[in-house]
Amino acid sequence: MYATNQFRKGLKVELDGIPYEIVDYQHVSPGKGRAFTRTKLRNMLNQNVIERTITSGDKLDRANTEEKEMQYLYHDSEGYHFMNQANYEQVVLSNENLGVAKYFLQEHCVIQIMYYNERPIGIKLPTFVELKIAETEPVFRGDTVSGGTKPAKLETGASVNVPFHLKEGDLIRVDTRDYSYVEKVNK
Repeated sequence: MYATNQFRKGLKVELDGIPYEIVDYQHVSPGKGRAFTRTKLRNMLNQNVIERTITSGDKLDRANTEEKEMQYLYHDSEGYHFMNQANYEQVVLSNENLGVAKYFLQEHCVIQIMYYNERPIGIKLPTFVELKIAETEPVFRGDTVSGGTKPAKLETGASVNVPFHLKEGDLIRVDTRDYSYVEKVNK
């Protein structure tokens, strides 16, 4: 069990039988009354974020979660297939389990699969991935000076905003925490 003074970002707790991850928290000590903690929690099953006020001294249960390293194999009508490289066990996750993260998966990449009560519920991507630009508007003379951005579709189907000077075929690094362009990769 976790007391409110043990809260930190990324902590996994269970509330009403549902696993949550603490996204943000703020300890508040009013002049009158008991202290409390304002907490933002992300539901690990459906990715919804809720806010809860938890009174100081209350405790939350530890979520029965586990992360296993697996390799992404392929996608078909059943879902997204992953394999444990140690024992070759395969797991299939649906579109709902992955959410937006599915657009940043590359075949044969190794990622963390999150399990709750020994059931796979989602994935944890690496912080940065390198993807090739599949489609974007052409570059026009003078666009590189303005410092603006344009939408680009990546090889996996994801869309991110990139600087004007980038073109189709360029390899870029994307931050998977906020799905944003980081830099061009020179290879």
